[in-house]
Amino acid sequence: MASRSLRLLLLSYLGVLCYHEVTGISIETDNKNVKAEEFKEAILSCKHKFSKETSLRIEWKKIQSRGVSFVYYNGEFTGDLKDRAEMLNTGIHIRNVTRKDSGTYRCEISAKSEHGQHLREATIMLTVLVAPTIPKCEVPSSAMTGTVVELSCKETEGSPPSEYQWYKNGVALLEKTGTGGARAANITYTMNKKSGTLLFNTVTKNDTGEYFCEASNGIGLSQKCSVKRMQVDDLNVSGIIAAVVFVALVMALCGLGVFYAQKKGYFTKESSSQKSNYESTSEKDFKHTKSFVI
Repeated sequence: MASRSLRLLLLSYLGVLCYHEVTGISIETDNKNVKAEEFKEAILSCKHKFSKETSLRIEWKKIQSRGVSFVYYNGEFTGDLKDRAEMLNTGIHIRNVTRKDSGTYRCEISAKSEHGQHLREATIMLTVLVAPTIPKCEVPSSAMTGTVVELSCKETEGSPPSEYQWYKNGVALLEKTGTGGARAANITYTMNKKSGTLLFNTVTKNDTGEYFCEASNGIGLSQKCSVKRMQVDDLNVSGIIAAVVFVALVMALCGLGVFYAQKKGYFTKESSSQKSNYESTSEKDFKHTKSFVI
């Protein structure tokens, strides 16, 4: 008798669960990670299934670090999407997307029926892809052989981040991999396509040339900086030695001149003359002061 009552109770409980599943609501999305190029369109999908007698309430929200804000509420769009979006059933069609539209969106559908309130939600990530801008390139105009020289290339607008390719005299430089053609070419530099640096550990005269960099991320057209020339020259050792010798001679001549002047007593005579003039002036001042007192 007890086991029969238990079976009836379990059957009743399962029946309630099945009934609520039928009369409740389910929600899904075609794409949880939506990617769209800037200034084009994006569709955030949100599909649902519900029973006929269910009354629906649809809301869209954007989740940000500073909080959650409404995107679609009470039957209309709000904020930045007010004049750029429209509903596609329960999904969203955004026109002319910008990089500010990137973020996490949440579709919330609540269903109210005679059996209670049901809430389902789906989260969608929107990533707006942005083409790169013209990169800023730093190329030294001159360098000495044997020194360390680094060229840099960077742009910060592209999304995803750009990769960089350096060119010398219009020819793309090979990336140093340590194998194959790059190894056979005896490359003396290191090119980092992620950071945009071109490093010469010991620059040579053969590295003289015209350099420019190209930034690309697969979105839109790649961008190039202006061409800049780097001139590499040998260190002029003889010139440096000549300059040092010249400075040393000038200092020696100045020292000899001072020694000769001291030996001839020019500084002593000048000091005696200044002392005599000072004493004469002091004596005159004393006599003048004495007569004034009398």
